[in-house]
Amino acid sequence: MDALRLIEISGQALRQSEEGTEVARVVAEAWQIQALAQAIGGRIALGGPPDLRGEATALSETGGGGAGLPDHPAVRGSGPRAVQLTEVARPEAVLTALLGLLGDVGIALVQVACATDDEGLYWQCIETIDAADEASDRVRAMLRRLAERERERPPETVRGRAGPA
Repeated sequence: MDALRLIEISGQALRQSEEGTEVARVVAEAWQIQALAQAIGGRIALGGPPDLRGEATALSETGGGGAGLPDHPAVRGSGPRAVQLTEVARPEAVLTALLGLLGDVGIALVQVACATDDEGLYWQCIETIDAADEASDRVRAMLRRLAERERERPPETVRGRAGPA
């Protein structure tokens, strides 16, 4: 499944979890999104633009110490949605959408952390917020690199009117 579609599905699942009363679902969706961020990073690292591969590799390792998908009960329970990822067709669009989703996760987790009296859940939220922040930093770095590459292109190429090679 295309990365943009999985980001859309993940965003819907996060919004639905926020509407419910079970705050643990918000944490579960946050870890699903972290797993998706890692999978997108891995996909770009393997076949994306060469200048993004270093940051993409770092993204694929966020929150999991380089061990692949997060080993978290929220992801293990229903299985990571990220395994459905088949392509990252438009890296800039995917990274922009992923950055927005990671921001939404951060907001949802702050709300859960502030509302809970359960110390374990509180620390799960903090850990997940840290992972989402780290992933966001990596995504921003890749988006900056894409923007730099676009600025460095000759004007004819940018407008799609490149002359003979």
